[in-house]
Amino acid sequence: MRPLDPRLLTYAASARSFFAAGALLAVVQTGSVIAFAYLVTQIVVKAIDGASLASLGGLLVGLTAVVVLRFAAAWLTEVNSTRGAAAVKSQLRARVLDAVDLLGPGWLAGRNTTAVGVTAGPGLDALDTYFSRYLPQLILTGIATPAVLAVIWWQDWISGLTVSVTLPLIPVFMVLIGLATRSVQQKQWEKLSRLSTAFLDVVGGLSTLTVFGRQHRQAARIRTVTDDYRRQTMKVLRISFLSGFALELAASLAVALVAVSIGVRLIDGSLGLEVGLFVLLLAPEAFLPLRNVGAQFHAAADGVAASTEVFELLEAAAATSTRHDTPSDGAERADRDGSFDAGVAFEGVRVRYGEVIALEGLDARARAGQVTAVVGASGSGKSSLLAALVGFTRYDGSITVDGLDVGGQPAPRPWLAWAGQRAAVLPGTVLENVTLGDAEPQHPLAVAALALAGAPEIALDTVVDALGGGLSGGQAQRVSAARAIYRARRFDCSVVAFDEPTSALDPEHEAHFAAGLRALADEGRAVVVVTHRPDLVATADAVIAMGERAVSNADGLERGAR
Repeated sequence: MRPLDPRLLTYAASARSFFAAGALLAVVQTGSVIAFAYLVTQIVVKAIDGASLASLGGLLVGLTAVVVLRFAAAWLTEVNSTRGAAAVKSQLRARVLDAVDLLGPGWLAGRNTTAVGVTAGPGLDALDTYFSRYLPQLILTGIATPAVLAVIWWQDWISGLTVSVTLPLIPVFMVLIGLATRSVQQKQWEKLSRLSTAFLDVVGGLSTLTVFGRQHRQAARIRTVTDDYRRQTMKVLRISFLSGFALELAASLAVALVAVSIGVRLIDGSLGLEVGLFVLLLAPEAFLPLRNVGAQFHAAADGVAASTEVFELLEAAAATSTRHDTPSDGAERADRDGSFDAGVAFEGVRVRYGEVIALEGLDARARAGQVTAVVGASGSGKSSLLAALVGFTRYDGSITVDGLDVGGQPAPRPWLAWAGQRAAVLPGTVLENVTLGDAEPQHPLAVAALALAGAPEIALDTVVDALGGGLSGGQAQRVSAARAIYRARRFDCSVVAFDEPTSALDPEHEAHFAAGLRALADEGRAVVVVTHRPDLVATADAVIAMGERAVSNADGLERGAR
């Protein structure tokens, strides 16, 4: 782990003002330390020489002012670090959410979503310690240690040489202990992610586990993972305490060498009391920042580990954005032969996830005014085709809508209305779910959308909770479909896509839904529906059969996936 990741300044611009203010306050603190040592030295030396209390009044006032200034600088440093942590955490969280949105559900599906949530939540919260303790100390070390060392050299070159020779021992110890800490800290972070994932998995599936009598085994599993995390945390603490002991010992021995040298020279008269006492007071201050930054590094290790994962996520999003630049002119049309068909055209579309090819070289069309069914065996690439159309995954080839190449268009796509395979409902009323994204909901359109989705019996004021409570599985699926229908009509979307929209419906409701698809197509829209249901396929105008040549009920043969 690096002491300071330069990517922090790149991805969190508010950190720059934090560093600027921290550097200014560190200069004030360093000046206060040197002034304190000087004033104490003058007071002691003059008092030994027999100076009266009245003559020392000015020095005492100055000493009081320096103490107050040092206290104020320390307090302002705390304020700066707290505000800096809050600003940076807010900025990084916003960028993480934007990055996840840019990478899309396709990227998220291949990762542990709980781990991503832990990184963006408790992980970034660990930056509090990183900003409030470690970074201010790192800034102070970079300013105070060289300044104090320079003053010591100026006053007594022998003490300066002694400090200069012994001072590097502390960074050496820090590096050696840091190398040992890195792997242990990473394992602790991984175990925390495992613990969070295990707990959320058990909570999500608790009803199923209870029915099958497996809840007690899962409780034992969580207990085991918790014990692993506890043991790993104790390992980190042991290394942290060892680090503190080693740094304290090295600094104490170095200061002792300086003190012995000054004492010997005071006795033989080769060094004056004023210089000797001044240097002796400054010597610990040369080592103190390094000792503190080493100790605080371990306290901030969680934040360092979490921020590293955040930066990697943001870099992945930046790479995706670079590969998919938005066309400068949204009016460009893929019109190679002087004409184009209204609807969606797939040309040479290829989708892959890492080394796995989910869809290879698809050429097909879904024309406006038609219902096009996408069929095929599980794993043939149906959902991947829809993910490419919606913009959830990267693809090679070309997808055009009404002749416009949409490969580089960012979300949201104004020409598209979509309902996914999983019925996604949000806490609130059915009206809020159906009109999601509309700043001015239209009640009549929402009622009509529910009717087209085969759910006229669902009242718009029905309350839905976070888990879909208040609706049955089939009702939730139809509400999700009604959302796409509402969007298509409200914003005049030319393409409407559904992924297994009737998997939870009985034949009667499926027939109503099929009639709704026909109504959307008759309005001049291209309706694309991924389905396994034979009755729904039978009502389609065209069929794209994945893995073989697709047969169109209305227009003869279409080309399917090769």
